[in-house]
Amino acid sequence: MKNFSGFLFFLPAFLLTLIGLVSAYSFSLMKDDFFFFKKQFFLTIFALLIFVLFSLIDYRVLKTSYLIFFIYVVVILLLLGLFFLSPQTRGTKSWYQFGYFSLDPSELAKFLVIIFLAKYFSTKHIEMYRLFHIGASGFLVFLPAVLIFFQPNFGSALLLIGIWIGVLLISGIKLNHFLIILGVFLLIGIFSWNFLLKDYQKQRIVSFLLPSTQNLGSGWQQFQSKIAIGSGGFWGLGFAKGFQVKYGFLPEAQTDFVFAKIAEEFGFLGIVILLSLFLILLWKILKLAMISQDNFSRLFCGAFAVSLFLQISINIGMNLGLLPVVGIPLPFLSYGGSNLVINYLCLGILQNILKKSSFSISFQKES
Repeated sequence: MKNFSGFLFFLPAFLLTLIGLVSAYSFSLMKDDFFFFKKQFFLTIFALLIFVLFSLIDYRVLKTSYLIFFIYVVVILLLLGLFFLSPQTRGTKSWYQFGYFSLDPSELAKFLVIIFLAKYFSTKHIEMYRLFHIGASGFLVFLPAVLIFFQPNFGSALLLIGIWIGVLLISGIKLNHFLIILGVFLLIGIFSWNFLLKDYQKQRIVSFLLPSTQNLGSGWQQFQSKIAIGSGGFWGLGFAKGFQVKYGFLPEAQTDFVFAKIAEEFGFLGIVILLSLFLILLWKILKLAMISQDNFSRLFCGAFAVSLFLQISINIGMNLGLLPVVGIPLPFLSYGGSNLVINYLCLGILQNILKKSSFSISFQKES
């Protein structure tokens, strides 16, 4: 039964990854170029190896303060290095390029924030009433978030802040402290709009608020995305038969708008299956949090669940035109290796937590 439980924990993510590979193959077939599929296939193999590796490493090693500090320094240095060493792509400096492969340090920053917050609040949860601990954790999260924001990568910076707020809620923050944080973010938002946000970022927000006036401008992607989703109907148009993708109307169909691509090809039924797999995965993670034997593992599970939930919600919201386009990939489905590898790395840690929790429960019963 325990092995079966672990299998159910891994299965939804693996099935989502297979759907992502099928989508990549479909995209390559329509474009008559199989580079994307071959690259994603090898990245998937690598991600699965990372999962196996971290499932064998005792997760308690990862919560040592020295290791987390080392990871923090490495991530900050990598983020700083982007401004000097990263090639500029579409106005951003977000990746290190190594031949055919690239590294996105913002994904490492996501893992850093998850493991750091789990460690920090596992030892400070009794003192959550103190604003100092909230402020200190916020500052340490804001530093990588600010560096990511100035790449500029607004979506990933927003994700880090969202994970922080989610962990605060899980940890039991007071209502008045939460309202203070919201007030601070409101002021930051006003300041950012006037002094920090670039014109294209403002256009994306405007296209979200006024979609009907932006169909041929900055809202083109979302307009075409909604057409693709609607044209899929209940059964979909069929494998590799999506008009929006085939004829180039839907940009970024293999990355930001892979949800719309799948909806066009496999229809409402395909989306129901997709969302069901996501819900099962999130439920299994939250269930693991409930049986975990220590605060660190509980908070790690919770933080990772928050991270996945935010990525899923933001990406699907972008595709449906409910949220502005901020470049957040759909976990396990969007083309690209950094997000896939980090998600499987976290799953590997969860698998080890499951193993240790099962062993602890069995040992207690036998005693």
